[in-house]
Amino acid sequence: MALEFTDANFQNDVIASDKLSVVDFWAEWCGPCRAIGPVIEELAKEYAGKINVGKVNVDVNPNVSATYGIVSIPAILFIKGGKVVDKQVGAVPKSVLDKKIQANM
Repeated sequence: MALEFTDANFQNDVIASDKLSVVDFWAEWCGPCRAIGPVIEELAKEYAGKINVGKVNVDVNPNVSATYGIVSIPAILFIKGGKVVDKQVGAVPKSVLDKKIQANM
C-alpha cells in the first residue's frame, strides 16, 4: 500500500531516506488524481522494500506542496538523496512511471 506523506513526516520519510521516493501529489476532488491512484498502489506493491511510494494530499499538506511548487496535480516527484531527480505532471500510463523508477533507482 502506498505510504501517506505529510508536512510532518516528509523530511524524515522522504528527504532523509536513502531510497528513491516516488511522491504523488493529489487531491480528493481531482479526477486525473483518482485515475492514477490505482497505478500508484500497484507500484507501491511491486517495489515494496526497494523504494518508497507514497502520496501527499495537497489540501491537507500545504507546506510540502508549496516547498516543491506544486501548481498542477497529479504531480509525481521522484526524490533521491534529498533532491528531485525527475518529475511527471498529469496522469500517465504505468509504463511511463516504471521507466522513470528504473532510471533513478
